[in-house]
Amino acid sequence: MKEISSMHRNLALLLAAAALLSACKHSIPENVAATVNGRPITYTELEKQYGAQFPNPENPSEDQAKVQKLEVLRNMIDSEIMLQRAEKLGLMATDADVEARFAELKAPFTQEEFQKQLTSKKMTAEEFRAEIRRQLSVKKLFNKEITSHISITDKEVSDFYNANRSTFNFPEPRLDIAQILVTPTPDPNVHNLKNDKAKTEEEARQKIEMILNRARQGEDFGMLAQNYSEDPNSAPNGGDLGFIPESALEKASPELRKAISNVPVGQMTPVIHTSDGYRILKIISREPAGQRDLSDPRVQQTIRETLLNRKDQLLRNAYYEVARNEAKVVDYFALSITEGMGKK
Repeated sequence: MKEISSMHRNLALLLAAAALLSACKHSIPENVAATVNGRPITYTELEKQYGAQFPNPENPSEDQAKVQKLEVLRNMIDSEIMLQRAEKLGLMATDADVEARFAELKAPFTQEEFQKQLTSKKMTAEEFRAEIRRQLSVKKLFNKEITSHISITDKEVSDFYNANRSTFNFPEPRLDIAQILVTPTPDPNVHNLKNDKAKTEEEARQKIEMILNRARQGEDFGMLAQNYSEDPNSAPNGGDLGFIPESALEKASPELRKAISNVPVGQMTPVIHTSDGYRILKIISREPAGQRDLSDPRVQQTIRETLLNRKDQLLRNAYYEVARNEAKVVDYFALSITEGMGKK
């Protein structure tokens, strides 16, 4: 009889535990959009980030807004995963690092202009500092975990040069340009990493503004191009268009020529609107005419940077995937959408 009673108690406990687990599974905490290893990302934080990335939305539909917020939240989750890794490895940016970067970003503006920048991002100065700390910490993580382990051998440089010798023969001055392109025309052949495609003029304008805001906040241009650019030829290469002869620019629109001529090496243009859509260009380098030998330091640097960026991009993408697999993530915002769909 005692054994039967014990069995009943155990069964009751198991049923109670199952009921509790089921309730927890469908219970969505208040004001929590997601958790990463138990640490919450609140809806307040999500709305702030959404407002920063989409500063001027023109009445998007409820479904459009949710799609955008899901993407913003996914990026916030990825960022939180990386931040927690940086914390675990003792790689958090110091106060001195943060203040130095803050001062650098603030320097080009007057106090009033800088405040307007913060207001447009819907951030306070302290929130901006917190975002800088996050970005610097994740950068330190990538440098330690990825970049520091990449080595480029002399043979790799030589092999690359021999396979691409003609690309270092410039009959006229050339520019190495990268781009992010967004078009308003639906095109099933566009396949970036996010499978993200604008379908209307308004969607295209909002998308390119979001990308520019994120690039200005320090996100990697090449990664943004891979994730969002709608140019099927350059997106897989981080937007790199390669070397373009100066004469080719004569055929470009006046807006493009003006934007390119005014941008220093390493910097980006503002959004350029042309007949085929919206684009952001980044000037990687400017090269004079003539054949470049392998002994030329500029050739060495270009090849090493190219090979380094390729390996870094590959390893970074893989690192993100491994980190996601190891993290415990619950996306309550996505759950709320699917559960709402079920009720309908």
